[in-house]
Amino acid sequence: MTSYHFAPPYELPSFAFTPPPELQGGNPGRYPIVIVGAGPAGLTLACDLAQRGVRSVLIDEDNTVGVRGASSRGICYAQKSLEILDRLGIAERAVAKGVAWSLGRTFSGSEEVYSFNLQDHSVSTQPPFINLQQFYLEWFLVDRLQALGLTDLRWSTRVTKIQAHVDHVDLMLETPAGAYRLQASTLIDATGANSPIRTQLGLATHASRSTDRWCITDVRFTHPLPTERWTWVDAPFNDGRAVWQHLMADGVWRIDYQMPEDADPEAISQPEVAGSRLRAQLGPDVEFEFVWIGPYGYRDHLLDDFRAGRVFFIGDAAHVVSPFGARGGNTGMQDAANLGWKLALVEQGLAPDTLLDSYSAERRAACVENLQVTSRSARFLAPRSPAEHTLRRAVLALARQHPFARALVNTGRMSVANDYPPSACLPQGARSVQNLALPDRQGRPTALMHLLRQGTHCLGLWFAPTTGARAEAEARLRQTGLPARLVAIGGPEADLHDPDEVLARHLGLAPGGSAGTLCLLRPDAYLAATLPACTADALIEALRVLTGQAATALEPLTA
Repeated sequence: MTSYHFAPPYELPSFAFTPPPELQGGNPGRYPIVIVGAGPAGLTLACDLAQRGVRSVLIDEDNTVGVRGASSRGICYAQKSLEILDRLGIAERAVAKGVAWSLGRTFSGSEEVYSFNLQDHSVSTQPPFINLQQFYLEWFLVDRLQALGLTDLRWSTRVTKIQAHVDHVDLMLETPAGAYRLQASTLIDATGANSPIRTQLGLATHASRSTDRWCITDVRFTHPLPTERWTWVDAPFNDGRAVWQHLMADGVWRIDYQMPEDADPEAISQPEVAGSRLRAQLGPDVEFEFVWIGPYGYRDHLLDDFRAGRVFFIGDAAHVVSPFGARGGNTGMQDAANLGWKLALVEQGLAPDTLLDSYSAERRAACVENLQVTSRSARFLAPRSPAEHTLRRAVLALARQHPFARALVNTGRMSVANDYPPSACLPQGARSVQNLALPDRQGRPTALMHLLRQGTHCLGLWFAPTTGARAEAEARLRQTGLPARLVAIGGPEADLHDPDEVLARHLGLAPGGSAGTLCLLRPDAYLAATLPACTADALIEALRVLTGQAATALEPLTA
């Protein structure tokens, strides 16, 4: 009889419960920002706020990171998420621990039909993707929060009831030392797909559940496999169903096997069954040890509005998409990056509360797009009709010989930063800017994210400004208190240089014609406005619009 070995479980950190002031008696505490849920989205938001000098309370019902049992859960972190982590000061640690990759191969049967290299379109200092177990990412974020020291981390604390009011939210909490109440001027729900807060508010999620079934196998091999993302559309070793294969940190492989729709979750997760799948794929003599095995079936849902009065929803509490292309954890982290700078400006008196409405408008539009993308991948991997099966067979047959058809092979379009549609705060719409590094006056590389690390400000990348124009604009910024930092790209007083026009091309500027143009980046590194022949008046007006103050006069703001 074959014996199966499980690797020793990871030793995850344990965070002590500290009795809060409210348990000492007296009135419930009132806090400007309370975040519930210490997953990737909640931790990213807390860290984003702390990096901007804004305090928050972070509540989680557990006392560790990840899920007990060492499951990998989310593993693929996209370039935009890594750029966010770079601004938060932990990207190098995440990349060093994880496995960076850009090359993906797709197979039909035993033949490769399509491949891609995400590095071909990258100018960022971060890799296109890393594979890293979710609990490591959460661990690094907690360490960073503790180092920044502005977040009140409350472990082993469960929210039992909330009551929303016009200007605040009451929370009832349960802890090992007893129950207490607190009040939040702004409450952030990051509690995940089964959010109890959302349920208490009675908000419809418009959920749908797929019949597609999968089984995750986290496993270590004695002999390593190629460090690439391999995908089979119809693997002969999995009865013609799909398979994904990824390498993660610590030499652990994540292999996802598509299962029959009527598969019994318990049966397909048995070590004997999982071992048979591995031997069918890699040969009868393959040597391995299991780290974790688990089934899953996916669902999707989407709230009508990511804001309900003083409650904001981020991550899976707001939206769930199919796992194809890594749009789960990455989308939640990008929710946090979108909301964080807006909360900071409002909290610091530099923007009106109405700016926060743009969070839902922008991020919900992104999630609608993600749902469309992932639903197409799901239909390709699990056709629902004879016509869809016929179409997939035709695409795979053509892809073996014709390059045009290879782009139609859809095993998951990899996560990218979504564009934002035009709105009152974004007349031109907005798109994400990659984290380029440019030489400074001494030739040392400076990454754009490093220019956004301290404080909360927009970044004006001004190509070859005249000395007088820049001086006037900086004087107006000091007068109005609008949050912006100007950086000269080339010209007589250059802070940074763009000798090969890589940045100019990336920002969509015409070759050789960028002089005098200012590109205005939001604090989340989205290009919000392009101002040719920029003047101080044009810059001030663009900042007013961007921060939701377009209707106000140009008198100085009070912080």
